[in-house]
Amino acid sequence: MPSADKLPGLSYREAGVDIDAGDALVERIKPLARRTLRPEVLAGIGGFGALFEVGKRFANPVLVASTDGVGTKLKLAFELDRHDTVGIDLVAMSVNDILVQGAEPLFFLDYFACGRLDVDVAARVIAGIAHGCEQAGCALVGGETAEMPDMYAAGEYDLAGFAVGVVDKGALIDGRSIAPGDVVLGLASSGPHSNGYSLIRRILLHSGADLRGPFAASTLGETLLAPTRIYVKALLALLRLMPVKGIAHITGGGLTGNIPRVLPDHVQARLSRAAWERPPIFDWLQRHGNVADAEMHRVFNCGIGMVTIVAAGYADRAVDLLLAAGEQVTPIGTIVARPAGAPATVIV
Repeated sequence: MPSADKLPGLSYREAGVDIDAGDALVERIKPLARRTLRPEVLAGIGGFGALFEVGKRFANPVLVASTDGVGTKLKLAFELDRHDTVGIDLVAMSVNDILVQGAEPLFFLDYFACGRLDVDVAARVIAGIAHGCEQAGCALVGGETAEMPDMYAAGEYDLAGFAVGVVDKGALIDGRSIAPGDVVLGLASSGPHSNGYSLIRRILLHSGADLRGPFAASTLGETLLAPTRIYVKALLALLRLMPVKGIAHITGGGLTGNIPRVLPDHVQARLSRAAWERPPIFDWLQRHGNVADAEMHRVFNCGIGMVTIVAAGYADRAVDLLLAAGEQVTPIGTIVARPAGAPATVIV
């Protein structure tokens, strides 16, 4: 081993980490973050920690936090060199999760990890994150960019996101009041969102389909990369106008795995498959993968990205309000008494 005085003059850049590129990225994203800021942000991008004042709007504030990633959907983004929308996915997966408890998303942080930092690619990703934060009404207050040579394949990166929201303790939605006779409303998804992509990629492999080939009004790849819908503003507006008994974000676990998470043990959500129109991409996946109905319902959202449960007397008004807010929504089922030994959610 050579002695220290005979070693060449090494630098961090020669070891694979470009500090200048990281600094350039921070400067690129500062204007994007500024567009998302809320009055409660006291200090954001650039410091060691972000400062956020909850304020006095809430009599008894409860913080709600969530973290998630985009998963193997990123593999399709790498293959197609499309990096503009996965940031929206990242935000959506966390803010939609805290929304189900009635929480208003306050701020968001991201983690971007790669082997070698490509400033242009990273800036496109973070522009998507900022756009997602604007859709959710939350502030992008900071994050971390980690350049780790030899950890990731060339041209690849990984993402993680962290959201914090707040709800008044008296307004928490926990599903305890859900009872037989309540109505299940389904809000349309924009596609598979960010779930089931390991199965999707296996189906693509076996089908030999071309991601760049035509599909409906776009290409197959563009259809599969459609960003996760963010339901925050529409549902927060609904919550201000009427009582909502339960909300379920349809993520990994599909319809049959996520709706039970908000149901009391004594009730069952009985959904009618004919009640909503399933987007063509799910028909394509089921056909080319020979996927059973039950597997489709426990892996994919099958066209329903969010479920809201209200008393029957509020259902029509809730539909009207959500439609006016720009959502595609329809009653997809009812709450019934749960037979002994029966599953919490059935689709008939």
